[in-house]
Amino acid sequence: MAVKKTPMRMCLACREMKPKKDLMRVVKSPDGSIFIDDTFKANGRGAYLCNSAACVDKCVRQKMLNKQFGCAVDEEVYSSLKNKVNESEN
Repeated sequence: MAVKKTPMRMCLACREMKPKKDLMRVVKSPDGSIFIDDTFKANGRGAYLCNSAACVDKCVRQKMLNKQFGCAVDEEVYSSLKNKVNESEN
């Protein structure tokens, strides 16, 4: 029986390849809304971030999601990323 490969994705901030399930996915849907995708199945352009405070802080500080999606991202998205990381660390 064949061994199933683990899907790998690159973190937007630290540029390290990690297993997909160890990362957070932020999606820009076809209608233009941007949100955190907990299911990893939402339609649209995805960007992945580590579940670490350092990567999220770098992303927020440098507005990396703006660059990745080519549009202005609301501060609510960045604050929800920070909240999610704080919840997972506690």
